[in-house]
Order: sequence, then structure tokens, then C-alpha cells
Amino acid sequence: MEEQQRQKEIPSILTKVNILSGDKVLWVIIFILFVVSVLVVYSSVAKMGYSPFGQRTTADYLRSHFISIIMSVTALLATYHISCRFYRRMATPFYIISLLLTVAVYFVGSQTNDAARWLPIFGFRFQPSELLKVATILMLAQQLSARQLKIRELRIIPILNPKFWFSEEQKRILRTGTIPVLMPVIVSCAVIFPAHTSSAVLVFAISIVMMFIGRVRVREIVKLLLIAGAFGCLLVLGNLGRTETASGRVSTWVHLWTNDQSDKPIGELTDTERSMIAIHDGGIIGRGAGRSVMRARITHPESDYIFALFVEEYGIILAFFLILLYIWIFFRAIRIFEQCEWLFAGLLELGLALLITVQALLHVMVSINFLPETGQNLPLISHGGSSMLCTAIAFGIILSISRQIEKETLVPARNESMME
Repeated sequence: MEEQQRQKEIPSILTKVNILSGDKVLWVIIFILFVVSVLVVYSSVAKMGYSPFGQRTTADYLRSHFISIIMSVTALLATYHISCRFYRRMATPFYIISLLLTVAVYFVGSQTNDAARWLPIFGFRFQPSELLKVATILMLAQQLSARQLKIRELRIIPILNPKFWFSEEQKRILRTGTIPVLMPVIVSCAVIFPAHTSSAVLVFAISIVMMFIGRVRVREIVKLLLIAGAFGCLLVLGNLGRTETASGRVSTWVHLWTNDQSDKPIGELTDTERSMIAIHDGGIIGRGAGRSVMRARITHPESDYIFALFVEEYGIILAFFLILLYIWIFFRAIRIFEQCEWLFAGLLELGLALLITVQALLHVMVSINFLPETGQNLPLISHGGSSMLCTAIAFGIILSISRQIEKETLVPARNESMME
């Protein structure tokens, strides 16, 4: 007993330098994902480095990816050391800045496939919609946690009949529920939707889950889902935004499921079909690192279909382990949530973990043709500085909350309810 007590009193080296405090499992998972990213991205960009139309070598692409990783690790460590109380104070300014940057893309940003997504900043191309996804979750966590004392009576959906819009009751609903809680979600989805439809749907779905966890009345959530469904039908019928592109992807997906593709020439195969071939050819143990064949035939193997490339080179067994890592992230977040005494922190870290996990699963399901193409990257693995940077920020916030729980410094803000 004396020896055990003595060991507890002697801090480890890691404790002295304040490294790896918080959830150790998440630290290990993040490290594994970064290592996997270097391996598969280096392999996937080989076709671009040796393309007769390209001016960059594979080493150039790998150097660019290393820069993204360094920036992401720096952002992760920075956000990891910031207090959760600071995140709560900065929720509104951070949301407004992210929103303005995303709107600016439509005026001064660069376009790809008729979609404005990137903003040139200091010679780099930044996708602010990725930052807005994180900011929306932060904003919603702040608003829900601040209203817990009256959340059971809170209404967020006003009466749709214009006859009652100017009544005192409707003004109160707008002032206390619709504008502070629902409006940030609606505005974010509306701004993201024209450039990246699947991201807008993802933000909306996670917001619904957060509202449910935040104890918003089920009746209000059902109303919101019905209104969103009706509005989505109007967008499709009116061919607004990028619904034409989305409809085309759904049609292609249905066609692949309902028609025999065995006699189709290889030159007419879609990227999804090629990704499925890559997965099939990978088999149980894979072809081996750097030996992918389909990387030269898929349009974006380094981002949209990097999971298929991973399976082709490393096999189904390791791919299954990779999927488990992303699912594990969410279960670790649930564990952190259960330890939280502050609802804001719990909602924030759980929402961010849900964003990472669902995005990863969407990417995987597209690669195996379980869903239509969405363009969602594989978090922390796919090539893409904006996505990796914002995912690292999300991980940093989650680890910051777990660190404060471990050190017992996660103190709720004044006049804000604790977890029940």
C-alpha cells in the first residue's frame, strides 16, 4: 500500500510537461489516422505526379500534405490547451466569422464543378464551410445549454399561419426559441447548401441529434423534420441550388443497383464502380503498400475514394479496423459526455465527435455504393488541408474537454445549469 501511494504521489514525465492529458485512447487514434494518411495519400497522388499534364511530382504533393499535417497538429495542440469557458464566450464571434467567410466564397472564391467552395488566403485555398460546420455545433451547444432551465417549455417552431405572426405569443417564440436556437442552424445549412449539399444535410442531421440530447421537445423536433422534408421536396421540384447534381448522383446510384453492369466497357465505369473494383481486388490482405492499380483510374483517389484505395492496398481486415477506429471515437465521446458536469461541454464534444464519425461512415458507404456520391472526405486521412485542419480543431476541442475533466477544472459558466 505504501509503495502504491508513493507511486501516485510521483508525477510521471508526461504529467510534468502536460503532454497527453485527457483521453489517451483518442490521442492514439489520432496518431494512427495521421500515419495512415501519409501512407495512402503518398500512394494515391502517384498518378498526378507522373501525369503528362501535371507540373508537380509526387514529392511535391507529399510535401504539401506534410504541411497540412503540421498545420493541423499545431491547430490541434492550440485548441487542446484552450479552456472550455473560452469556447463558450467565443461561440457567437466564431460563428459569425465562419459564416461571413463562407458567404464570401460565393463572391471572391474559386470554383470546381460549378460549385464555389474555396477562398484564397495567403496563397492557400481554404474551404470555410468546413469551419462553419464546427462553428454551428459550437453555437448550438451554447444556445441549448443556456436554456436548460426552461427547455421543456421552449418552442422553436412558430405557427406557420401568417394570421398569427404578429401576435405576442409568436413574437415570444421567435425571440426565445426560433432565432437563438434554430436560426443559426438554418442559416448555416442555407449558406453551405449551394456549394456542398451533403455537408448541409450533415450539419442539419447532427443539429437534430444535439437538440434531442439537449432535451428540446420531441414535438418541436418532429415539426422541424416535417418542414425540412417539405422544403427539400420544393428544392428538388424547383431544381434549386445543386439539386440537379444531387439528383444526377442519386439516379446513377439507382441505376448501378438496378441494372447489370457486367458488360460495361471499363472506360464508361463510374468512380464508384472503380472504387468497388479496388475493394474487391484488395481482398483479405490487400495488394501491398503502393501497389494500387485503380488509383490511376479513379478521378480523386486521394480524397473522395481514399478508403477504396486503402482497402486495395491493405485489405479488408485492416479496413475493418480503420472503420472501428472512427466508431471508437464516438464511443469515447460518449464516455467523456457521461463524465461532464457541464451540459455545454458535453453537447459540444459529442456533436463534434458525431460530425467526425458520421462523415467517415458516409465516405465508406459511398465507396461501397451503399449511398450516392457525397464528396465527403475521410477525416484526418483524405488529402485536403481545410478538412484536415478543421477536423484537427474538432479533435482539439474534444481533448481539451477531456483534459479539463481529468484535471477537475471543467467549471460551468455562471448562471448555467449543470448536467442532470
